[in-house]
Amino acid sequence: MPKVSSVVVPYATYLRVYEPLAAFPEPERGHWTRYARRPDRPSYQDELRRALADLLPTPPIPVPVQESADAFVLEVDGVVCVCPWRTRLRGWQALQELSDELPNTVLDAMLPPMVRRQATMDYERWLVRNPDSRPWIRTATWQVPLNWFVLVSDEERRYDKGTGEIPPMLRYRTPMVQARRRVARALRTLKDAIDEGPLIDGLVDVGRWLEEFHPRSLVELDYGGLVHAVPAGDLEDDHSAADVAAGIEALRQGDGAAAGAAYGRLVERWRAVRDRRSAN
Repeated sequence: MPKVSSVVVPYATYLRVYEPLAAFPEPERGHWTRYARRPDRPSYQDELRRALADLLPTPPIPVPVQESADAFVLEVDGVVCVCPWRTRLRGWQALQELSDELPNTVLDAMLPPMVRRQATMDYERWLVRNPDSRPWIRTATWQVPLNWFVLVSDEERRYDKGTGEIPPMLRYRTPMVQARRRVARALRTLKDAIDEGPLIDGLVDVGRWLEEFHPRSLVELDYGGLVHAVPAGDLEDDHSAADVAAGIEALRQGDGAAAGAAYGRLVERWRAVRDRRSAN
């Protein structure tokens, strides 16, 4: 795997929500207000570095002992918005997902059963006290889920090739109201056209998640470390959000051929990434 700033880069992508300070109750609002003024706030790479450091001890630490007090900060049109890391909560949820993806023999080699059982028990106790908890960040490995592209438009795409030690960057940012509107429209079209399927299920799930946040929030889709798994030319030509939008619009118009062509472009583009995952 490649290294950036001495940090091994996982091929992970992120869907983040940045909420305005007004969305947080006190005393949390005060904490984030003071935090946003700090000149030494950690970066995306700092979050990654801390997470990877926990995997070095024996046995590894699958979930941080304490919840992170850090966040990503944006200021848009004079409004300060924060995206709390919540690494402990995300670690618990990722551990659950890992159990569904890998056989026990592989999991046992990575994380001893005793470590996983303790983490599960800790999470269950925590949920009793925090039943309405949700993360501000969703993560996917070796892919960008197609339902994420529904939230954004090609006009919101930002691509930077990077220079020297600065890695390339590909991301989208959109207002929450736009993301919710796009989800609602896409769901109407898809349910009329295909009734059910993984894209619909994924959209319903992400739509419910978005409803948990302040309406003046910002939604960010970030290719993260996946930019290192895609050749620069392919990355520059990647307009998956446009292809998803074109496919949904074609379905709405009843144009099956155009919808199939858009889907074919997506399949071909992301097949190359999946092939690299299998080779890895």
